[in-house]
Amino acid sequence: MPGVDQLLNLGILISGRGSNMESILKSIKTKKIPINPAVVISNKPDAKGLAIARKMGINVEVIESKNFKGSRTDYDKKIMNVLSSYGVTPRNGLVCLAGFMRIISPGFVKKYKNKIINIHPALLPSFPGLNSQKQALDYGAKYTGCTVHFVDVGMDTGPVIIQSIVEIKEKDTEKSLSKKILKEEHRIYSEAVNLIARKKIRVLGRKTHIS
Repeated sequence: MPGVDQLLNLGILISGRGSNMESILKSIKTKKIPINPAVVISNKPDAKGLAIARKMGINVEVIESKNFKGSRTDYDKKIMNVLSSYGVTPRNGLVCLAGFMRIISPGFVKKYKNKIINIHPALLPSFPGLNSQKQALDYGAKYTGCTVHFVDVGMDTGPVIIQSIVEIKEKDTEKSLSKKILKEEHRIYSEAVNLIARKKIRVLGRKTHIS
């Protein structure tokens, strides 16, 4: 395992505006997270996050998924090849999903076991999948929040790293609740990257242990 003096290489996958991506990249600089932001990859050429990453001096790559000829596994092999070319390997890399609107193939997950993390706008295992804020409101939950977790072959089922709680007020709408949760997402996603970069997290079965 590389030590902190041998920085992990970070790859971030996006599909849209990349607000979590931007938050992570800013935190790497301001909070001195010991990780090398190697590349941002998007499956959409018009993703707004690409321009943000370029402006911040980060390498960007587009692997368009819309007209891709091949299977999900074939597509993910292209992603893995690009990640590896920037040093984001299973041995010395970390992959962050930041609004990447594709389901990762089992082959990708297996090769990068406990090296891919995601953030979900709910307190998992509650309200997995899409429209989590609406799910929480419709259910009448009093609290929700966000979860950073390792990615496994299920839908939002990997081991939990960090969670943050957000109170649901009676006047909250899906939009206002999303805004409150996003603020916490920006905080804890960077915190999770920092912990992993500093080798502070061990995964034992379903549980993560922070040292």
